[in-house]
Amino acid sequence: MSAMLLLVVSMIAALALAAPAPRTQKKRLQAPNVVLVASDSFDGRLTFQPGSQVVKLPFINFMRARGTTFLNAYTNSPICCPSRAAMWSGLFTHLTESWNNFKGLDPNYTTWMDVMAKHGYQTQKFGKVDYTSGHHSLSNRVEAWTREVAFLLRQEGRPSVNLIPDKNRRRVMAKDWQNTDKATDWLRQVNHTKPFVLYLGLNLPHPYPSPSSGENFGASTFQTSLYWLEKVDYDAIKIPKWLPLPQMHPVDYYSSYTKNCTGKFSENEIKNIRAFYYAMCAETDAMLGEIILTLHKKGLLRKTIVIYTSDHGEMAMEHRQFYKMSMYEASTHVPFLMMGPGIKANLQVPGVVSLVDIYPTMLDIAGITLPPNLSGYSLLALASNTSADEQAFKDLHPPWILSEFHGCNANASTYMLRTGQWKYIAFSDGASVQPQLFDLSLDPDELTNIATEYPEITYSLDQKLRSIINYPKVSASVHRYNKEQFIMWKQSVGQNFSNVIAHLRWHQDWQKDPRKYENAIQHWLASQSRPAARSPHPSSPLH
Repeated sequence: MSAMLLLVVSMIAALALAAPAPRTQKKRLQAPNVVLVASDSFDGRLTFQPGSQVVKLPFINFMRARGTTFLNAYTNSPICCPSRAAMWSGLFTHLTESWNNFKGLDPNYTTWMDVMAKHGYQTQKFGKVDYTSGHHSLSNRVEAWTREVAFLLRQEGRPSVNLIPDKNRRRVMAKDWQNTDKATDWLRQVNHTKPFVLYLGLNLPHPYPSPSSGENFGASTFQTSLYWLEKVDYDAIKIPKWLPLPQMHPVDYYSSYTKNCTGKFSENEIKNIRAFYYAMCAETDAMLGEIILTLHKKGLLRKTIVIYTSDHGEMAMEHRQFYKMSMYEASTHVPFLMMGPGIKANLQVPGVVSLVDIYPTMLDIAGITLPPNLSGYSLLALASNTSADEQAFKDLHPPWILSEFHGCNANASTYMLRTGQWKYIAFSDGASVQPQLFDLSLDPDELTNIATEYPEITYSLDQKLRSIINYPKVSASVHRYNKEQFIMWKQSVGQNFSNVIAHLRWHQDWQKDPRKYENAIQHWLASQSRPAARSPHPSSPLH
């Protein structure tokens, strides 16, 4: 960071922390402005100790000191489009049927921003939004629709790193910086006499595309420059422990295989992937900083509530995976920080919250009556509270959150109930795939599944999950949807079906024995079986 930037940050910190945050007033002359910055793939555990020690994130640290940090914030679906659909609708994934990156909200869906616009807010969006249907690659769609077919095919390039050897190169992710510039330009020109709400969506720290993987490549490259890599403390990087492949849960093994992570990785490779990812997080923090600095320079920082979050996390080689699409903490735990008028400074809220809470929080900030039947709850009172005790939290938010996943790279619909010290994960119909139970207070790395060891707790949590969502019924609905969509696509392609499918992202495996995989698809289409996880381990003949 330049000396001038350091001086500006220090000045803002001194101004902001010299006086306590103003209390929420019953009557406001003007509703506060709101800025929501949502990145992609940011591990929320980096926003507080001990995770925050591994990389310098000065603007996230500034928000933490100036405002409220939700220590246990989660995505409602660990993949881009469904998670953002939850964020913009305030509804759980199964209620909007946002099943995968191709199936999100209708383009005309009324979001919280639409409601705020109707109530007089100036509104603007820049960057990645990605909550509506019809996007992402054909590979991504077909991989999601056929995830229950009895085969294992690598769908991603092997995760790798790419260093730009320039100590002065700050703007690595050019598109994100362009959108950040657009957002700051808009802030400089916006009419300050009326309240506004601004959304900035960043692609970082999502991995970059990997054309070296061949045709229809995915995104498995962690890329940064020396400038950002110097923000990372290599000595603080933790090398994650892995279970042996035969001991992995069947859905985890499928995920690891399809993500091309079942091969050998040296400790240095793993450390570099994690270091480059953290450096990408540092660049993300700098973009957030541009928004904060602009608000300060325009005299808007004290009049604006700033929220920072992410659509999901990034595995970064934990549990032998990269990307997301998993219910482990690296994938589901997201950052959630708020600061501004009425927001308590230096407050840490330990209770669980999730992205569906953004919709009611936005409307609550604007003083708009909340619609009925939202899945989320406003976090404004929690962030304004002088006490973050457990009872105060329970009065304002349920002590649990729900996350679910129905997309590619996991061969069974997956459901997570997070409450207290427990994380309970159920799959498919609740019978054909064994559940997982982790005590995060004793096992934060989630290496020991204690579901069979504690059957009473497992049963109790499963009953609670079923009271929130009839997950066997939802799994069956997704199962039917996948077949219907695949059949429609197959018919639209016609006789060219085999050639098209042979050139998707799994082409390197498919083309070795296309007839075998075509037959597996035909068998799946003809079967009436229940949705279940298949082909779990290396001994499977279907590799």
